[in-house]
Amino acid sequence: MKKKPSEVFGINVFNDRAMRERLPKQIYQKLQEAVSGGEKLDFNVAEIVATAMKEWAISRGASHYTHWFHPRTDLTAEKHNAFLTVDEFGLPLDSFGGGDLIQSEPDASSLPSGGMRSTFEARGYTAWDPTSPAFVVSGEHGGTLCIPSVFISNDGTPLDMKTPLLKSLSRIETVTLRILKLFGNRNVRWTRATMGAEQEFFLVDERKASERPDLQYCGRTIMGAPTPKGQQMEDHYFGSIPPKVLAFMQEVDHHMSALGIVLKTRHNEVAPCQFEFAPQFTEANLAVDQNQILMEQMRQIASRHGFRLLLHEKPFALINGSGKHLNFSMMDSEGRNLLKPSSSQRKNIQFLTLVSGLLLGISRYGGLLRASIANPGNMQRLGGNEAPPAIMSVFLGDVLTGIFDRIEEGLPENLPSKAFINLGLNRLPDVLMDNTDRNRTAPIAFTGNKFEFRAPGASQSPAGPMTMILSLWAWGLEQMAQMIESRAGETDVADAALDAIRNAVLQSSNIRFEGNCYSQEWHEEASRRGLPIAHSTNEALALFLVPENRGLLSGLGIFSDREIQCYYETRLEQYVKTLEIEMNVMEDMIRTGVLPAITRQIGSEASAFEKIAGSFRKGGTPLWEKQIDELVTLKEGLLEGINRMTSLRDRIGRLDLEKRAEILTEKGVPVLEGVRGMCDAAERTVSRDFWPYPRYSEILLSN
Repeated sequence: MKKKPSEVFGINVFNDRAMRERLPKQIYQKLQEAVSGGEKLDFNVAEIVATAMKEWAISRGASHYTHWFHPRTDLTAEKHNAFLTVDEFGLPLDSFGGGDLIQSEPDASSLPSGGMRSTFEARGYTAWDPTSPAFVVSGEHGGTLCIPSVFISNDGTPLDMKTPLLKSLSRIETVTLRILKLFGNRNVRWTRATMGAEQEFFLVDERKASERPDLQYCGRTIMGAPTPKGQQMEDHYFGSIPPKVLAFMQEVDHHMSALGIVLKTRHNEVAPCQFEFAPQFTEANLAVDQNQILMEQMRQIASRHGFRLLLHEKPFALINGSGKHLNFSMMDSEGRNLLKPSSSQRKNIQFLTLVSGLLLGISRYGGLLRASIANPGNMQRLGGNEAPPAIMSVFLGDVLTGIFDRIEEGLPENLPSKAFINLGLNRLPDVLMDNTDRNRTAPIAFTGNKFEFRAPGASQSPAGPMTMILSLWAWGLEQMAQMIESRAGETDVADAALDAIRNAVLQSSNIRFEGNCYSQEWHEEASRRGLPIAHSTNEALALFLVPENRGLLSGLGIFSDREIQCYYETRLEQYVKTLEIEMNVMEDMIRTGVLPAITRQIGSEASAFEKIAGSFRKGGTPLWEKQIDELVTLKEGLLEGINRMTSLRDRIGRLDLEKRAEILTEKGVPVLEGVRGMCDAAERTVSRDFWPYPRYSEILLSN
């Protein structure tokens, strides 16, 4: 009989329960102190932890271990080492010590660094992150102990996504605790940022996907005519999950439970073959690791079920793309969600202070949020089909907006403290949780007890966007704390906080918007407000280099100035390479598939025309002749288009990275779109027997 999820939950995680069972009490306490930042982990402690972790991992079927890390590819990386070794007498033994646990040298010289190191300076180190528990990933022939780690160069320079995230977490958690203390929370020992990443994805038939080079190499279709019926009837959304997909989801659920990950919801999304998983909230660093685990496990499990998992932001034209909605908040050591309104007036002022800090940060450094979600797929996704636009704004809802507006008007200043109840602050919990609608067009929205950042792409690591959110939020909270502290001794903390909130409300008016973010009016208004507007990936990435943004990240110690430049170059290089690969694949598909198909169609039409044209001489056959002419014109246009792509690639080959990105955006993307349009026109005209690739109708009806 299959075990219940609760019975297998966390069995493949070296979690708190496993550590309590296997570690001496004193060692367990020292490890917990290291995890909470109380003290540095002693090597002798690490030796004992390593022994216990090894024995536990072997009991779970592991034969190898790896320092599992997050390079700047939005994927994960691992180099496996065997536990098995032999001593000087040739006798086998399982070896794994404190040094193996704490540090490894995977080299990994070919991973992107943005110029931080050369090939002849290739030494790179991984170092254990004890704040995220080790876990075992099981396979058909055994398992691997995965040790979450940071990845740094020989001189200690970060080369990964986790190190900046950990730094941003430290900054915001410190300043949040400082604010809580100002409000009299003396018993609170720590605060933690929390996050849950809703993961959208497509599942298509593996056999059909393998017959399309664009899905193989690009993860999306770079040509394909729309089906007669797509998502117009909205009949897929929240519909009955197809049995084959449900079997896949059930296996994913089972594996995630064993890895200590709770998937709270699963459902059909809007587009055909599109689905979603949503996990339970957890600490933000752990949530990022869990999302990466989920994506990798989904890839493997999909293959076993005969599916291809597509995480590209826009795998199919003219239907919904896929995002990764980051729901984030803060909690304290008492287990309280700090963005959940309270029945206590004082707690609600604290809540408004925390919200105001976020608004201040986005108002000043919103360009960093736009930069953090910039990738080639999001450039095609943002701005329609439920994806928010590229302009960063915040939706608060009618009730919270009304409260902020009344604070902005200065009402609290003219009322005694005991009259604050007249603002409705004591009714925030019920109203905000139940009566605030959601704005699906807003990039960032308050949703009752958390904020939702809807703009990140499905394929992205949550680490990048979360690092930027936490950094600018930490800055905003620093401003709030300083304003409140500057009034210490002269007024009550609630009065000082309301003054700070009023200041934040005034300063953040540029990014607060309650309307339709798709509308042309909003785009014009956003321009008047001076908000960063970057439609292309290279424009958005350039926002990392704005002096004010660089100053924030370096000032908070998240990135050094040099690291910011290199991070930018890494992301820009990925954008350039992606477009160049798409052009190469497009040319190959056209030359080896589309052009021969058009030729066969022309030949077939011409042959049939010759056989029967004489009997139609009186009335003529202008439409038929026109169709043949159109096919000839399409073939000529496609030949011209791929020649333009070749010429463009040759032209930019020796240019610097930024110039290549600029030309590819301004010239390459329009060429790709124009050529795609001709391919799609040809697909609608060429016989099914001649067309070389599975069509949308075959792929999107495959479940």
